[in-house]
Amino acid sequence: MIGRRLITHILACIAAALLPATAAAGTPEQVANDFHPVFRGTVGDKNIVGAAYVVVTPDEIIRIGTAGHTDTRRSQAINENTVFRVASVSKTFAAGLSGVLVAEGEFGWDDRVIDYIPDFRVDGDASQVRIENLLGQSTGLIPHAYDNLIEDGLTLDRIQKQFANLTYICEPGDCYTYQNSVFSLIGPVIEKTTGRSYAEVMYEKIFQPLDMRDSSVGYEPFVNNPNHAKPHVKSRGQWRTVDVKPNYYRVAPAAGVNASVLDMGKWLMAQLGANPEVIAPEVVETLTEPRVFTARDKRRKYWRDVISDAHYGLGWRIYRIGDEEIVYHSGWVAGFRADAAWSESRQLGVAVLMNVESSDIGALTTSFWQMAFDALPAPTPGTRVAAAASR
Repeated sequence: MIGRRLITHILACIAAALLPATAAAGTPEQVANDFHPVFRGTVGDKNIVGAAYVVVTPDEIIRIGTAGHTDTRRSQAINENTVFRVASVSKTFAAGLSGVLVAEGEFGWDDRVIDYIPDFRVDGDASQVRIENLLGQSTGLIPHAYDNLIEDGLTLDRIQKQFANLTYICEPGDCYTYQNSVFSLIGPVIEKTTGRSYAEVMYEKIFQPLDMRDSSVGYEPFVNNPNHAKPHVKSRGQWRTVDVKPNYYRVAPAAGVNASVLDMGKWLMAQLGANPEVIAPEVVETLTEPRVFTARDKRRKYWRDVISDAHYGLGWRIYRIGDEEIVYHSGWVAGFRADAAWSESRQLGVAVLMNVESSDIGALTTSFWQMAFDALPAPTPGTRVAAAASR
């Protein structure tokens, strides 16, 4: 069977070939060039310490832009290899790795979590929770369960003991209930089925084959990298360099990945089909199928002005902007922000990384997509987006 993504690419090529010369549309390069001064202006106007972005197509990295420094001493400039914490964008890596392992037969999306973690308990029937519920933020358990214990520095093993006190607010699979600690149970599942640590499997299956040389999982690899961005929080109107907090590294699948903007470009290219031998199109299609409606996303700052519909897939958010669809995730831990998004129909992706806690990252990402949708050819009839818009 020919995959949807291959059909999309073929139709896009045919449509581009049929465009008359007098109706030449914008290009990804033009979008990136137009975005660059917006990025630089925002970083300068908001006095953001350090930031970087990357724009990609399935075929190449179109442009990388960097600005600022790794800390307020301004002794080391941000470059394409500077490593940032990507925070909850780590969930996209956890889902991608899980998709690869499912394809290899290590476990199944519909497998019960208790079959791999026998002491997993909730106040109810824990056997209802499936692996796809972990990655799809649809366990039915109260949102952000025990994030306070992550903040307090407890390990996942210790936090897991508290899950027995949780009750369902809906049936698993029926509603959106965003998690960090519960989501991270995919880590023990992966470790049990592969016999190796989560970080080792991520390196073997994702980082190494995608040539993501700057990427890692965990606190120690981050702070020991001489080219890492320091975190910053605002104090009395000024950004202040602070220590790296290790707490969310203890739930690595949810928030433990470190990456440079160059590596984020490679990750986005893989979603767009550049590396089918690493992440097959069928895997990406499964991960990005809209599953549960996420009403709160329609009220997010900056996004609320542009999105008309929002769902969660497996480790990715799916947003509708008019007749367009983008796949997206954001990240936020102490001193860092991250955004990553891509469009199948436009064959385009963007990531933005910051070493400050600034909501302006949302303004940058939404501005990018508005520029892209205005400049590039409309989605080809037959894509998932066009088909959904016609319903």
